[in-house]
Amino acid sequence: MYRLISFSLLFLTTLSITYPQTVESIQVIENHVFSQDNILSWCAVSKGTKEFPGMLDSIKTRLALHFGAEGYFHAEFKGSKVELSPDSQQVKLIIKIDEGEPTYVKKIFFTGLDTALDNNIIGSFDFLKNRVYSKSGLENNISSTLKYFQNNGYPFAKIEIPSIYFYSDTAKKDYFADIYVKIDKERYCKIDKVEIAGNNKTKDYVIQRELRLKPGEAYSQKVIDDIPNRLNRLGFFEPVSAPKYFVDSKNEGILRIEIKEKETNNFDGIIGYIPSNSSNQSGYLTGLVDVSLSNLFGTGRAAAIHWQQYNRSSQDLQLKYLEPWLFGYPFNLNLSLFQRQQDSTYVQRTIEASLEYLATEEASASIFISTDAVIPTDNGNQIFTVYNSSSVTTGLNIKVDTRDDPYAPTKGVLFLSSYSLSKKTISGPVQFFTPDLATNINLQRLTIDIDGFYELFSRQVIALGLHGRELRGPFFENSDLFRLGGANTLRGYSESQFLGNRVMWTNLEYRSLLTKRSFVFLFLDTGYYLRNADPSRNILKSEGFNIGYGLGMNIETGLGVLSVSFALAKGDSFSNGKIHFGIVNQF
Repeated sequence: MYRLISFSLLFLTTLSITYPQTVESIQVIENHVFSQDNILSWCAVSKGTKEFPGMLDSIKTRLALHFGAEGYFHAEFKGSKVELSPDSQQVKLIIKIDEGEPTYVKKIFFTGLDTALDNNIIGSFDFLKNRVYSKSGLENNISSTLKYFQNNGYPFAKIEIPSIYFYSDTAKKDYFADIYVKIDKERYCKIDKVEIAGNNKTKDYVIQRELRLKPGEAYSQKVIDDIPNRLNRLGFFEPVSAPKYFVDSKNEGILRIEIKEKETNNFDGIIGYIPSNSSNQSGYLTGLVDVSLSNLFGTGRAAAIHWQQYNRSSQDLQLKYLEPWLFGYPFNLNLSLFQRQQDSTYVQRTIEASLEYLATEEASASIFISTDAVIPTDNGNQIFTVYNSSSVTTGLNIKVDTRDDPYAPTKGVLFLSSYSLSKKTISGPVQFFTPDLATNINLQRLTIDIDGFYELFSRQVIALGLHGRELRGPFFENSDLFRLGGANTLRGYSESQFLGNRVMWTNLEYRSLLTKRSFVFLFLDTGYYLRNADPSRNILKSEGFNIGYGLGMNIETGLGVLSVSFALAKGDSFSNGKIHFGIVNQF
């Protein structure tokens, strides 16, 4: 019997060693400065943790380190203990804390700093004086000071804390710390020369003018970090990596930029032939052709041609040209010609010129002027279609682009806004003039586009676009109205399916990047249009709100970035879905 009891006791002892108790709860008491949540996280022990030898001492050590980092070096943990549960299977931790008095920063001493010139640095550290010592606060100051040096010509600067002297006023029970800061700015660096490698086509001056660096300019890490974004926005290169900086044997600062050029001439098109179904008519061509020629002859110039035949009687034709940095100054000249033949009702022709001032690498403003003519088609009957009119339009555009890449941005915003005033003159057809018709009218247009991009986590991006158009005037014709629907506005609907004097739409996409410029995405588009009623012309008010959704992909190819999406309108079956495709054109 004695042996059986001894064996049982031995077995229970072994079992308790093999299966240690677990922490049932952790109770923090008498803490006044730091919250219970902070203290529990600093313990690094949670409910369910298995007890181990010296666990309470480990907790006290961790807490002392964290309290010290926050300036409470005299904290005590007397009365802290481990209590066993009645069945000895679990333990309860009781942590009793006396944070004690904090330590205040009294003085800060600098070595290696020119007190007459570096007042900004001294001022940032002086902010720590007479405050509770904080390790993170000191480290943040050091980090911001290093950034200051790196952006002001000292990329190799170093900061050390040789010592921190702690002392106390025993009579008042106050604790203080004097911090000694050693700063070594090293050499002053400039960017004396820019070396560019990999540009077999693009001229050096095209890249250099985009950098906006002056010879002998002080080294700035902020400017250098932004160089890839500046060059990526050109759209001429594969994603640009960070430049390299070094000092050569002549003590000249060299900034080396390595790039890889991409194909900048894009062709996108599909052409079909619709045979005649009547002996009185011949067949006709239909389709879409987009030709984009960017970086012509390596000079940054660009040209584009767009042609689209909707049906037998409707087609669009557009020609565009860009002359960048006019006469070597930061001004872009844009020219365009647009012609629309709308069914058998009218032909609209617009010629526009704009001058854009590149205020910074991210912001620009432009003024533009255009002439527009609308010519009714002579259809051989007395049915009114549109007035014969001409107009002159002047306006202002504002653009802010902080995207890190124009084709597949992961962060940043693209903001576009314009205001224009059109003076329109109606000259015919006279037979449709009414007594109340104003033949000289003013039309105002306001547009706004905001596209934002945010990387949720690696390679996963949310893209949100908000767009609005507003047209104001005494009355509108079809040729004046905004158009909604299609690949670039409201997917799931036909191109230009809706007309309105007020148009708004949103585009929400969830993107998963496959490569730096290729991604698959899910999307949800919404669109609203309104055309006000015009009783004098028997035009009823029309408005609507529509939704489109689907999926797609942007794939970088040798011809450019190809965008393909499959979209459904609200209420559509799968068989009624629409496929939108095209080459992504930044011009």
